[in-house]
Order: sequence, then structure tokens, then C-alpha cells
Amino acid sequence: MKQYFKIGEISKLYNIGVDSIRYYEEIELIQPERSESGYRHYSIHDIWRLNVIRDLRSIGFTMEQIREYLGNHTTASSLKLLEEEQDAIQKQMLLLQKLQKNVEQRLNTIRCAQTLPLHKIEQIALPPRHCHNLSEGYHDAEEMDVLIERLINLDKNRLYIIGSNQIGTRISLSPLQNKKILSYQSVFLIDEQGNDLIPGSDYLCVTYRGNYSQSAKWGLKLADYARTHGLTITGELLELLWVDIHISSEESEHITQLQLPVKKI
Repeated sequence: MKQYFKIGEISKLYNIGVDSIRYYEEIELIQPERSESGYRHYSIHDIWRLNVIRDLRSIGFTMEQIREYLGNHTTASSLKLLEEEQDAIQKQMLLLQKLQKNVEQRLNTIRCAQTLPLHKIEQIALPPRHCHNLSEGYHDAEEMDVLIERLINLDKNRLYIIGSNQIGTRISLSPLQNKKILSYQSVFLIDEQGNDLIPGSDYLCVTYRGNYSQSAKWGLKLADYARTHGLTITGELLELLWVDIHISSEESEHITQLQLPVKKI
């Protein structure tokens, strides 16, 4: 077996980047010998240290923790390190489980969106829904994006992948009915961990594809439907973005559902 290896051999054999190996040398975690011609020669001991560094970095150990272990390598320190490794791996497993759940929710949301009937008004009983809410209005998509980022940051422990879990907005009905304009009052993010609540109720629902400007037309249709069917409107119009720019850059693929809370007169 070879006693010494060159940096390129180490990089290929153990899948450790050359730049990383040089960095570990720079901060004195490894100290390879030099040949007469100036080439680095890595011993089996250096390789062991590199593998320890790589494995511990992969599960989130800091360089200081690794330095402490390598500088005090005893049975006691190995036991302590293994216990810490076990704890770190457990945390990563929990993180992956949360990520898996989030991906499943996103898949379910997108697949459900694709089955929603288009341009058909339906009365549906919806349960209470937890959400994160920001009671701030906006006028354009750029302002909404800023509010959504703030919503996401309300829960640092929540994982969001490929967009967020059902973004929504509240639209004031009065400006829509009187002036035919969309007045966005707040934004929300449906999330079972949210502190706010969208009340359970009967809702008149309609779904459309394409540009969000259609919400004005369909919002008025929902209000007219409520009036002609003996229903009282009990709250603001909700606009839920089932498929939006986070999922597809093709506007024709965007799916929006309007929900208007109602009750029998």
C-alpha cells in the first residue's frame, strides 16, 4: 500500500475538493509533508483526518468542533464526539421528515389545483384554516412579493420548497362592487402552524386560469350569485393562488380560486 499520496489522488479517491484540502492545510487541520520539488505528500494519517473533517462537516459540525476533536483525540473524546454525531444525525432526520411532509403538501396542492372545475360557481363548506397573516394592503405584484417574504420569515422553522403553501389575499368587496377595482387588504399563507385563523364557513367558490385581473370579473359574479340565491355575504373575498409564478412562469398555467364566505338569509 502506498505510504503517501498527491493532492489530486486524494481528491479523486475520497471525493474531497482540492480547494477544500488546501483550505484545511491553511488552517492547520492537516500538515502534509513536502517533497524536494515542493509537492504536497499526504500520509495515511492525513487521509484519516481529511475523512473525519469531511464526515463531520457533512452533518453540520463547525470547524472549531472538529479542531477540538482532532487536537484531543482520546477514547473519551471519541465517545463524546459519537454522541454528538448521533444527536446531529437525529436532527437531520427530523429536518428531512419535515421537508418530506412539505413536499407532499406541495404536490397535493398542485395536483388538486389541476382537478378544480373552471368557471363554475359552487357552494362549499370549508373548515377553519390556520394561517400566517399580514394585515397590510398592496397594489402590485412586487409589493405582494415583499409581503409574502415577510410572511415566510414569520416562521423560521418552517420549510418551504418550490414556493409556499397556498398564498392568499383578502379583497375588499365594497370597492369591487362600487368602483370595479381590486382593493387588496392583506396577505396570508395557509399553514397548520399559523397563529391566525380563516373561519370555517360556507363559501361560494370559483376557479380560473390565467391573469389575476380576472378576479374582478369573477368576484362580482360571486357577489351577484349570492344576491340572487338568497345568501348573505359574511366577510371579505379571498383570492387563493393555487398555482402561481413560484410554480410556473407560464401565466396561462396559473390557477386562482376565489372564495366568498356566505350564509343563508
